[in-house]
Amino acid sequence: MLRDYLIIGAGPAGLQLAALFEGEGRDYVVLERGEGPGTFFRTFPRHRQLISVNKVHTGYENPELRMRMDWNSLLSDDPKLLFTRYSDEYFPSADDLVRYLADFARETGARVEYETEIVRISRADNVFEVLDAAGKIRRARRIVVATGVSLPYVPDISGIELVEQYGEFDTTPASFTGQRVLVIGKGNSAFETADALMSKAAVIHVAGPHSLKMAWKTHFVGHLRAVNNNFLDSYQLKSQNAVIDGTVESIEKAAGGGFRVLLRYARTVEKLRELHYDRIIGCTGFRFDADPFDGSCRPALVINDRFPEQTSAYESVNVPGLYFAGTLTQQRDFKKSTSGFIHGFRYGARALHRVLGARYHGQAWPARRLDLTPEAIADALVRRVNTSSGLWQQFGHLGDAVTVTGDEVLYQEEVPLDLVADGGLGLAGHRFVVDLEYGQDRDHVDPFDVSVPRVRENDVENAMHSDYLHPVVRHYRDGVLDGTHHFAENLENEWDLPAVHRRPLAAFVKACLG
Repeated sequence: MLRDYLIIGAGPAGLQLAALFEGEGRDYVVLERGEGPGTFFRTFPRHRQLISVNKVHTGYENPELRMRMDWNSLLSDDPKLLFTRYSDEYFPSADDLVRYLADFARETGARVEYETEIVRISRADNVFEVLDAAGKIRRARRIVVATGVSLPYVPDISGIELVEQYGEFDTTPASFTGQRVLVIGKGNSAFETADALMSKAAVIHVAGPHSLKMAWKTHFVGHLRAVNNNFLDSYQLKSQNAVIDGTVESIEKAAGGGFRVLLRYARTVEKLRELHYDRIIGCTGFRFDADPFDGSCRPALVINDRFPEQTSAYESVNVPGLYFAGTLTQQRDFKKSTSGFIHGFRYGARALHRVLGARYHGQAWPARRLDLTPEAIADALVRRVNTSSGLWQQFGHLGDAVTVTGDEVLYQEEVPLDLVADGGLGLAGHRFVVDLEYGQDRDHVDPFDVSVPRVRENDVENAMHSDYLHPVVRHYRDGVLDGTHHFAENLENEWDLPAVHRRPLAAFVKACLG
């Protein structure tokens, strides 16, 4: 049997795409190696507390606005399929997410074949063949890989095989009682681990060669989150713990037990420093598993071979018909936006669904018509930036497009910005594209430093210098950028004041249309 689609992986992304396919009656099946959905979250995070926000009480009645504060729900028209019904904890348990995903799969009718481990993927004559561990072969015109980053990323360090990996070590704090512990890595998994061991370990060092980046400063939720940074207090307040800025050069067993580690500091030019530890835990992140792909369809990899390289349509750059969904799509906005997380890639999966509909099923990107007046266009843009959860969550990555062709005005929602730039919506005499963005210097501005001058709230004249999240509208004439308009910042993120937001935007649109 030749199917239109095989989706590999029944995690959040695979289930999201399956639900969308199910609603359209697509020919597909999901292949999942685990006994149920959400295999990754049955193990990770190791200490079981998610760092994805679950804000139940928002004060909003609008379900779209509520999704701005709900980072775990998948997209559905069924109000029963909201994660907020499964937990009222702000940072919920991963076990609740596993339970939610099982219910989502069942209620949406997702066609999933569980306990199906893929061992080889090949391609010939524009058809993919997928072989599972039981010897069964499935064939499809297209494949969507939604497996996530399922393997640990192990850096090239001499002796790294001696390290206990994040996905396998005994997380029981008592097993570290009185020991000296080195945690390699400076991400959330590293600090989550260090935090959990502080009450029992004698000394904990967290080491990595790069500067520590705080999510509250960079606005990238994959950087160190406040919920995991208690360890920093214990370092700066002299409680036998430390963050080491440096590279682990080698690890070897010590004669008297434990490990001898050579470190090269990043801040100094001194010779290698020798330190001794009882335990070492590697928390260096994850990577994509490309091993099942044979030479006929092995996707090109980037970012230290951790992710498949993709076009603006989430398709492999070198294997036609091979698409990606979920956390793998963060290659397109790596450490900038939210494609690596459920609250981001749920919208990316919907965008992929629309891309596939346009390419293979004769369905144009959904659009609605507007009147050809500056006021009508401005009102539509203002309405969306004030209510959309997709633009809010996928800032700088998804945008709405208003295309003016002759007397026809079409409004299209949540299009990948790079897809627009690549001509994915076709050419147009006039096109306005709106998204939400932080200021260009967001990584360098301390939002809590009162000595740093900031643009005032609702300051129309200086809106282009805003550091915080705000809407930006760009006008393209025949595909070439012709003008940019920034909305003024607003404390409540409500950009609908007539004199501050609506009328300046309408004036911009009028000037662009001439």
